[in-house]
Amino acid sequence: MLVEIKVPSVGESVTEAVLAQWFKKDGDRVQKGEALFVIETDKVTLEVEAEAEGMLKISVEEGETVAIGTVVGTIDTAAATAEAAQTEKGAKEEEVEKEPTEPKKAEAAEQEKTAPPPQEKAASAHEEQAAKPATEKKPIAADTNLSPAVRRIVKETGVDVGEVIGTGPAGRITKGDVILYLEAREAQAASAKVAPPVASETTAAAADEETSRKPMTPMRQRIAARLLEARQNTAMLTTFNDVDMTRVMEIRSHYKDAFQKKYGVSLGFMSFFIKAAVEALKEFPEINAFIDGKEIVYHHYYHIGVAIGTGRGLVVPVIRHCEKLSLAKMEQAIVDYVTKIKENRLDLADLEGGTFTITNGGVFGSLLSTPILNTPQSAILGMHRTEKRPVVIDDQIVVRSMMYLALSYDHRIVDGREAVTYLRRIKEFLENPERMIVEI
Repeated sequence: MLVEIKVPSVGESVTEAVLAQWFKKDGDRVQKGEALFVIETDKVTLEVEAEAEGMLKISVEEGETVAIGTVVGTIDTAAATAEAAQTEKGAKEEEVEKEPTEPKKAEAAEQEKTAPPPQEKAASAHEEQAAKPATEKKPIAADTNLSPAVRRIVKETGVDVGEVIGTGPAGRITKGDVILYLEAREAQAASAKVAPPVASETTAAAADEETSRKPMTPMRQRIAARLLEARQNTAMLTTFNDVDMTRVMEIRSHYKDAFQKKYGVSLGFMSFFIKAAVEALKEFPEINAFIDGKEIVYHHYYHIGVAIGTGRGLVVPVIRHCEKLSLAKMEQAIVDYVTKIKENRLDLADLEGGTFTITNGGVFGSLLSTPILNTPQSAILGMHRTEKRPVVIDDQIVVRSMMYLALSYDHRIVDGREAVTYLRRIKEFLENPERMIVEI
């Protein structure tokens, strides 16, 4: 029985995907539920699992763009059953062969009598080894993580895969990685050659100006298009402020162990920012709205997108109805999304419906930046790194843990007064977290 392997649907708006990488090669035996390949769309990356146990037959190579629903391979379940039966039969025959029959024992004894002495066998082996060509190459070790395309180019070029840095899912080596490695190796070999004395400085400089090309992934193309769309179709403006994080850090330090023990997740800063953003959004509905033609659409709920960086690009999964969630549930939602991203299980539905976005450049060390709108949303809040700085409090210079905040907004719907006041309101909530709890 043949079970078809199809490219699954990941959302109504997605019609095609790139088969990024096969985890198995043609002819491999696969188990039910085992990851077979990765597809990549302009929004998500997803692993596809085997629906049955059997022998894999690949009909579409990795790197090809295919429509949703396309059959990219099959699983032969009958072959798996036959192989299992053959294995069982072989095991039984092996048991039988463990006890040699009398004729076999006699034959073995006769061979032992006629066999050459150990010294002669060693000499013969030595002569055979010496007769082998000196230039004989060692076979390349098989690597089950390599795709058929990668195996082919590795075999043709003799590349040591241990020296190639993989950029695919879970660090797997792709065909592009091997090509880039070969180009870099050729460039190093060319630069090692001694240039003729008559070579000009221009020629020498040109030899060092090596370039390489790599096609943009669908996700990267989508990110580029959305960012350009935000710059071209909105009147984006950014306002800045700073916030004293001392009180939030004290609360987090004091309760983190009890919080972890009770809820099973760590108490991070992001839940405080989501809570502060939601409480402030209740006072400024335009910031939680968007423009649709000549109308303003107001949301009476708060779906907050949290920007998370991945090896393939930035994704913004949405935590829904944050106005109803506790800090623990927000932190759990973030942990769940991070896990899904690492395992390539993020669904398109996880990225849709956001009304406001928070991005944290501080995890990468950013001191200050201007975040770009996540259209069609009207605003985005940018967090940055926390560092100790001298500030004046009650006419005294003291050291406090400070963070710069940035709010980018669409000036077509949000006035400067509202944006500045909204950001100041977030500052007040974070500097006095108790206010969020009693909602004053």
